[in-house]
Amino acid sequence: MAIRYALVAAGSLAWALASCSPPPETAAPETSLPALSGTENFVVQVAGTEIGALSVDHTSGQTAIAYEYRNNGRGPTYNETIRLNEAGFPNEWRVQGATTFGNQVDESFLLDGTTANWTDATGSGSAELDAPAIYVAQNASPYGLWLYARALLADEDQAIAALPGGTLQLTEMETLSAAGADGEEPITAYALSGISLNPTYILLDADGAYVGLITPRFSVLRDGFQGADEMLRARAVEYSAQRFEDIQAQVARNFDGPVRVDNVRIFDPQSEALTDPASVVFEGNRITAIEAPGSRQEGETVIEGAGGTLVAGMYEMHGHLGQNSALLNIAAGVTSVRDMGNSNEVLGELNNKIESGRLAGPRIIRSGFIEGKSPFSSNNGELVSTQEEAIEAVRRYGNGEFHQIKIYNSMKGEWVPAMIEEARALGLRVAGHVPAFSNADQMIAAGYDEMTHINQVMLGWVLEQGEDTRTLLRLTALKRLPELDVADDRVQATITAMAERGTAIDPTLAIHEALLRSRNGEVRAGVVDYIDHMPVGEQRGAKTAWADVSAPGDAEAYYQAFDKIIETVTAMRQAGIMLVPGTDMGGSFVYHRELELYQQVGMTAPEILAWATYGMADYVGQADELGSIEAGKLADFFLIPGDPTEDLKAIKTISMVVKDGTVYFPSEIYPSFGIRPFTDAPELVAP
Repeated sequence: MAIRYALVAAGSLAWALASCSPPPETAAPETSLPALSGTENFVVQVAGTEIGALSVDHTSGQTAIAYEYRNNGRGPTYNETIRLNEAGFPNEWRVQGATTFGNQVDESFLLDGTTANWTDATGSGSAELDAPAIYVAQNASPYGLWLYARALLADEDQAIAALPGGTLQLTEMETLSAAGADGEEPITAYALSGISLNPTYILLDADGAYVGLITPRFSVLRDGFQGADEMLRARAVEYSAQRFEDIQAQVARNFDGPVRVDNVRIFDPQSEALTDPASVVFEGNRITAIEAPGSRQEGETVIEGAGGTLVAGMYEMHGHLGQNSALLNIAAGVTSVRDMGNSNEVLGELNNKIESGRLAGPRIIRSGFIEGKSPFSSNNGELVSTQEEAIEAVRRYGNGEFHQIKIYNSMKGEWVPAMIEEARALGLRVAGHVPAFSNADQMIAAGYDEMTHINQVMLGWVLEQGEDTRTLLRLTALKRLPELDVADDRVQATITAMAERGTAIDPTLAIHEALLRSRNGEVRAGVVDYIDHMPVGEQRGAKTAWADVSAPGDAEAYYQAFDKIIETVTAMRQAGIMLVPGTDMGGSFVYHRELELYQQVGMTAPEILAWATYGMADYVGQADELGSIEAGKLADFFLIPGDPTEDLKAIKTISMVVKDGTVYFPSEIYPSFGIRPFTDAPELVAP
């Protein structure tokens, strides 16, 4: 199976540079496509477990689509109607329903002659077309991907201008054989680019009909192809790996001999201050010397720091790492990620690729995910049905590859003490959510080393007996927080217990801010510093609410709930509880916002920098090798033009990252994702 692949940066970059003005001219389609007929049915799976369905009906003269799935107690529900013109472009498109976190969707598109009008969660737009363009729905089922692909296949260069901006492009990957309802049949995989930061991989049969969507963990496959799910998802892993391997070959720089980063000031996490100007020398993956600026030796490669600041690589402490986010974390100065639950096989394979140098990515600290089986299970890691199975799952994680176990929502709270006892015997830490129908006080008493997500702790103070946190209630109930008094005895008892037992908290502030304060049509605060650099699809998402705030009073209650979260985390910090910075949103740009939010908790910029570097290296037992820039330590650090001790926002403008001795210039990485770079690369002088 030969893979036919080329990097498709051009389409993505066009999205980054486009606005909601009329798209660029393209040739008119030469081919009329046949009308669609009949019905189609697809199965939604995650990691091989069926979680939902997609059904399509063309019999009414239009295409009607119903799409819904539930994983981890949540998922989208969309109902769509689409009318296509002869070229296969939508003339009308209506989407109604709700997103994964409940935001109501009522999206519409209408093409009347040459006038296009649309309304999505960000607002309304229009364009006068002097050439054909295809509308890309903001919220739609995966069936829309095939409609784009169908039109693209009929186009001469398989590239079509898109609304509200940019260009869609289709690239053939390979033809392979998969078992369907009628036996083995050939299917062709394609990469569809121009919608988001990375291509989406879709499958068509020999007749060009839709077979489905594949990702490393998630698939939507035509009914009958479910048995090929694992094989097809493995191909998605390989397509993504090859894309990133190609990018790595273009952007990773490894040098023979020593490399000197000259004329920089180093952030010292011990003093929480910058040093005097210096130069840092590394060779291979080790820092060999820190010397006076201007020092030069024969045979060195010199990178001119131009008076900027050098900071040790940062730790994202709540990741669910995948190939798509690995390189973007590196570009953001995040050189270590604690993965908080994943497909063990997928993450293990990714870790091997990073360690072998095939792919760029952060150092991975693995957490063993353990979930109870229920209708609301997160289909991840190990799923168990009894206490004995739960203990066995802990034992399987005691193989030396895992730093800790993570307990999840559908676990039985009464099983947790035995799980913790086994974890202790194996030298594993214990972190996690609060199991449904339990509360944080019980998990703290049972021996959790770390509570995961601030809402998991705070829900115990506002929920009624018997309310089920395996559902979206664990998020929607946060609108009750404004009435909470942090001085209340229940709140103080929990905080005191955490402080006395040394129980840490991974609050994930940025994801709570996004959930509680995002609003349709408004750019949320967490993205304002970088969103203009992103592709149009990302810009649309940044102006979309997560939660349903349509009921009277809900918008204000959700907004104020975040103030209560900040107040609670501030009280925890004042009580001496260890805070741990993590995003649960992929890290990268969001990690910068996560750190920035801790200024609202009372931490200073230098304190935050020291905590995100040396503090977390020490927390996970890696401070002998990482967390600060010292001779003998591993070469993990990043260069910024500004002074982050004066303004923490300086970490958002990174000109160079060194991870394990490999040099990356983000300005060379970002165009492959359709991102406009934030600053130029430093000057490099060969020996």
